[in-house]
Amino acid sequence: FGPRLFWYTLYATLMKNYLMAVMLHFLAACSMLLPMIQAAQFLQGGSGAGHTALKGEGDRAITQIVKLLKGMLEDSQKEADEEKNLYAKFKCYCDDNTAEKTESIKTLTKQIALLEANIEELLGSTGLLSKQVAALKAEMDNNQQMRKTAEALREDEKEAFEKAEADMTEAIGQLKQALEILGEVGADQTLEESAEHEQFMAGYKDGSSLLKLKTSVKQALLAANSFVSPKQSRRVESFLQSPFAGSYASNSGEVFGILVNMKETFESNLAAARSAEKAAVKAYEKFMETKREEFKVMEDSFKTKQSTMTDNDGSLEEKRTALQVAEKQKTDDEDFLEKLLPMCEKKAKEFEERNMLRTQEQAAITEAIAILDSDQAFSTFGKVKATSEGATGFLQLTAVGHGPKISADSKMRQQAVEMLQQASNGSSKILRVAAMLRAGNPFTKVLAAIENMKKLIAEEAAVDKEQLDWCKSEREENNGKKKEKEAQIKELESAISELEKTIDHPETGLKVMIKETEDSLVENSKSQAEETKARREENVVYQENVANTAKAVELLQTGIEKLEKYYSDLKEQQEKELELVQKKRADPEPPETWSGSYKGQSTQGNKVLEMLNFVLKATADEETAHHDAEQQAQTDYEDSMAALKKAEEDLQESLAKSQKELAEAEKSLVMKRQELEKTEAEKLAIEQYLEKIKPGCDFITDNYEDREKNRGLETKALKNAAKLLKGTPAFAAATATEKKESWGKCRKICSKEEAHVDCKACLAHVSVPGYCAGHPGTAGC
Repeated sequence: FGPRLFWYTLYATLMKNYLMAVMLHFLAACSMLLPMIQAAQFLQGGSGAGHTALKGEGDRAITQIVKLLKGMLEDSQKEADEEKNLYAKFKCYCDDNTAEKTESIKTLTKQIALLEANIEELLGSTGLLSKQVAALKAEMDNNQQMRKTAEALREDEKEAFEKAEADMTEAIGQLKQALEILGEVGADQTLEESAEHEQFMAGYKDGSSLLKLKTSVKQALLAANSFVSPKQSRRVESFLQSPFAGSYASNSGEVFGILVNMKETFESNLAAARSAEKAAVKAYEKFMETKREEFKVMEDSFKTKQSTMTDNDGSLEEKRTALQVAEKQKTDDEDFLEKLLPMCEKKAKEFEERNMLRTQEQAAITEAIAILDSDQAFSTFGKVKATSEGATGFLQLTAVGHGPKISADSKMRQQAVEMLQQASNGSSKILRVAAMLRAGNPFTKVLAAIENMKKLIAEEAAVDKEQLDWCKSEREENNGKKKEKEAQIKELESAISELEKTIDHPETGLKVMIKETEDSLVENSKSQAEETKARREENVVYQENVANTAKAVELLQTGIEKLEKYYSDLKEQQEKELELVQKKRADPEPPETWSGSYKGQSTQGNKVLEMLNFVLKATADEETAHHDAEQQAQTDYEDSMAALKKAEEDLQESLAKSQKELAEAEKSLVMKRQELEKTEAEKLAIEQYLEKIKPGCDFITDNYEDREKNRGLETKALKNAAKLLKGTPAFAAATATEKKESWGKCRKICSKEEAHVDCKACLAHVSVPGYCAGHPGTAGC
């Protein structure tokens, strides 16, 4: 229907100019009469060659002019058809290139905007990734440094433990050996003999064992220096340094007990140290595993972001190149369109002007033919020698001498022409029939033309109806598709907006959540490291405090023991002196000096002892408080670390979930944007298609009823004209003549009586008896 739309548009343009053509054709006809008359005069009195060329076959001069005009009309129509074909091709060229370049410019404009947005997005993404990569690098370095610090600390702890373990193991071995030696010499008080030292030792002469005992015990004391009290240490050293004199049982038994306690303390401390080392190793391995996992996550993220940055750089270069190409192509298309549109407008204006002038020319030629070839002109030119010489040029008209019959036919023709002109409303079809009537064409030819015109009108009506239905269907279907695409675009834009909000919202977006989670992980790791460091420092302070309180307790106990022993001995001596005094006889009293035995500072000493015991109890309580605080701090630390570990696991799960959701959301966003771009392109194509069919469809929609009405009037006028023509004597005579001519060689026979068997047999090309045999009821059989 594209070409039809073009011709409908062209037809509408021509119809607008038709009234002007009708107004001007009279002037054009008048302007052409003078050269026609001059040509007739030339034909009548011209030279032989020209005369023969124009007149030909005995035509009158005016007849030759009419034929020349008809030839001009045919040539004009051929030229119009050729120009229509040429302009149609040019119009297609203009329409196609205009639509193509307009679409290209629109697409390129959108593509340029999209590329610029993509470039900005890539630059922003690269900048953000660069910051994230730098932050990850710093976190990775911090992670590595924390692991190195932990490794160094673990090595120091391991070295200290191994040294302490070796010392304690060696001390335990030496104590075992010392105890075995003491056991052999009876220091454990298990032997049945209870003789005095000299008697017991008289049977034990192995000096090397005693020397070995002395060495082992000294080494054990050196290793256990921090676990035995000074009193115990001095007691053992005194035992080792003093000669074996006096009662052996009292000294060796006490030393044996001290050594047993030392051995048990060593074994307990060794077990505790090993348990602590095992726990420390487990905590270290857990810490290192966690840090390695964190490092692996950060390293994977680092590599992924580095890869994304590399991909972004490649995409950025590609999109910048594509942007340059798109901008250049858009500039070229705009330059081409800037030259094309004026050229097409100019050509369209020229074509419209040429059609208008051609229509005016054809109208003028048609009017001239009607005037020169009419009955009135025939009568007038027949009386003029210059125009009447030559063969008769008018059909279905008798000689001038048959005045009444010619007058009746001419009157009927004129009546039909006037009726057609009144009903024409500018219709070229009716005016063409009217021109044929004015030109004196045979009635049969005019009636045939009327039938052809009626067929053309019916075909045109069918084409208009088909075009109207097509336009309605196309517009309804494509407007429906357009609404569907608009709904899809709205839905996609809403989905894209929601995805962008999900990804980039400054408070609830996935990127912000991921950043917050990553910051929380860093803060969690930092908190673990700080709490671990603080716990170690607190433990060091605790050990110092416990050592100080233990030392203080030891000193206090030693001081109390000294004072108690002294005052106890003093009291015992006073009691002895009192007994001696009571046993002595009365002697002369000495001069007065001081009374009573020496009490010294016993009163204040007892107060000091009370104070020392109070301080001792307070110090013991303080030590207990240190132990309780350490235990509570360790419990709080373990609870806090467990909570931090749990929070870290939750944060890692949340981070992985958010990163997965972000990847899915970004993928969905890209797909939605691509789908939106595709849908907008489809909507644009629909809009362009509707715009393309708009001129033709608007014309047929706006003018369909008027065209139908005009076609009804045209058809009615043509029918009335045909009815009027068929009622003329000339048409009856022409019909009769045509019928007689159709009889051919049977014309003479059938002229007598058409119904007679002679005529019937002649027309059937059979013999009379033969025809009668088949048609016995025929007249003459």
